[in-house]
Amino acid sequence: MAKKKARRWVRVEKKPPKPRVPEALKAEVETKGRALVEGFFKPRFIEPRPKDPCWNFIVDIGSRWYRSFFYFYSVYECPGPNALEPSFESPFARMEYVGGDRFNLAYMRHTGKWWELFQGLTVEEGLETIREMAHFQP
Repeated sequence: MAKKKARRWVRVEKKPPKPRVPEALKAEVETKGRALVEGFFKPRFIEPRPKDPCWNFIVDIGSRWYRSFFYFYSVYECPGPNALEPSFESPFARMEYVGGDRFNLAYMRHTGKWWELFQGLTVEEGLETIREMAHFQP
């Protein structure tokens, strides 16, 4: 018969608080993010409404701040009589503020979890990566 292992208490250090985003940087990211949405995402990914829709389709793309995260999301319309809601939002890219003027970049996987690919990018590098890599597009 196997012996039970003794349990031990381990002290866990508290995580340092996340840095607050300076208002000037927040405004800069929001302005450049909206320009990316209006100039790149909307013309490329929003198509005219299908004549006989049977699948969900993108009707809008936007961006917004939530705490220290800047999200890009798409709004889908749900046609059909069995739809639970007429529309829903689905985030697809996230910039996390980590201090200074740096951001970590993550995308939403098919599993519903964020997957971080890049760390320590500037605003311009982050937005350019979102524009260039298919991982960060709806």
